[in-house]
Amino acid sequence: MTLSLRGAGVLLLAACATAACQPELHSDLPTGPAAYDIVAVTQTDTVSALTLLQPRDQISVNVFQEEDLSTKEASIDQAGNVSLPLIGEVRAAGYSPAQLAKEIEREYASRYLREPHVNVVLVKGAPRVISVEGQVKEPGVFEVQEGFTLLSALAMASSPLETAKLDEILIFREINGQRLGGRFDLTDIRAGRAPDPLILPGDVIVVGYSAVRGVYLDFLKAAPIFGAAGNIFSRY
Repeated sequence: MTLSLRGAGVLLLAACATAACQPELHSDLPTGPAAYDIVAVTQTDTVSALTLLQPRDQISVNVFQEEDLSTKEASIDQAGNVSLPLIGEVRAAGYSPAQLAKEIEREYASRYLREPHVNVVLVKGAPRVISVEGQVKEPGVFEVQEGFTLLSALAMASSPLETAKLDEILIFREINGQRLGGRFDLTDIRAGRAPDPLILPGDVIVVGYSAVRGVYLDFLKAAPIFGAAGNIFSRY
């Protein structure tokens, strides 16, 4: 019995030391209604985010009856601009193809052409992605589909680990050049007590770590070993 208690004490200390290597987040991000206000979007917003042009998209630009000014394949650079003949760089990211066509028409009309007509087509879109990290089984970068929610994103990452802190699910989003975020309770969302927030391309989801769960699970995993050792020594 003495050896078993001593072994349990050593085991608990070892589990605590292991847990200490994995820090909890202790996030100060808003929770409850304030968190939902920060990431509030509509279904229309998600459709727009998936269809608006972004860096690394490939587009074609056709200027009617101006073959020298037209291009079958132009890349939007990392800064969100596309370079076109005569007018140089034009802001493209964040516009729909039709909106970009109007911007290009204005640029050509202001300096070079009378009543230009421009058509823009998305030839090949760069992946619209989110990232999921922290206490999930398969962290990584995943392509977003229309109607994606927090639960959808976590399912893509094969769900949280047993050591996850389910009331500390963080969503980070860049809004007007600022990185903002909120903290959500996954248990409430799963139970239907809280809404399942929609996710947009570019979002970063972080699942927190529960030191209490970590210590408990480490203890359970190692307990049979110490139990066996106690039985062996008890024979002598």
